[in-house]
Amino acid sequence: MSEVSSAAVTHTGLRRESNEDAFRERPDLGLYVVADGMGGHEAGEVASGLTVQTIESFINDTRDADLNQTWPFPYEMTKSLEANRLIAAFRLANRRVASGIAENPAQKGMATTAAAVLHGKDGHAHVAHVGDSRVYLMRDNRLRQITHDHSWVGEQVRAGTLTDEDAQRHPWRNVVTRAISGGDDPEVETSDITTQPGDLLMICSDGLSSVVSLEDIEELLNPRTPGPLDLKPACAALIQAANDAGGPDNITVILVQVK
Repeated sequence: MSEVSSAAVTHTGLRRESNEDAFRERPDLGLYVVADGMGGHEAGEVASGLTVQTIESFINDTRDADLNQTWPFPYEMTKSLEANRLIAAFRLANRRVASGIAENPAQKGMATTAAAVLHGKDGHAHVAHVGDSRVYLMRDNRLRQITHDHSWVGEQVRAGTLTDEDAQRHPWRNVVTRAISGGDDPEVETSDITTQPGDLLMICSDGLSSVVSLEDIEELLNPRTPGPLDLKPACAALIQAANDAGGPDNITVILVQVK
């Protein structure tokens, strides 16, 4: 497994009373997760918390998994073992949210987006996501988005009917088309990255990506001095940039540096 270092920061933002984001930073498992909860009466906080807890538990329990293990969902033979672990973890989280709603009907309507990176036994970074929480890759000082937003505006951008700038201002920019909501098993999108020394992965909620441009994030993640990026101050700088842009939402950032 590639050696990595990591840091994570979360912030309520400037306009929200509570933080409905949740995250997990588990270097021992190679697991990094950000979830952005949705729903009133603190239910979004419950959904995101249940999701990161369930994903963490499943990845921990299957750390020695193999192809012969009994899986809670159909194994997708076209995907890697690690991708299948993430898919199963996300779908179990969805069922845990369903159980939470059944136990407390006041939480009906709660949901969450989620994005996760798993550094697997094969040394690759495996990415999974549902919704508009994002994963980025910084390589050779250039930042690119790895995930595709499961949102109405994201679909319009990919179809060519909206520009990125239009999407950031559109009144439907917060409408997601996939979420962990306790309904049918979500379609979890996955991808695998062959990492290289010096690569930087960023997992974040849309409290950052919706108000700070890719170019500005890229500039903040380029080291000002020779040597590796100082991750904790970099996370703090990204949070500050989101708040400087108005801080309309909760903000969570995880940075993972491949050594």
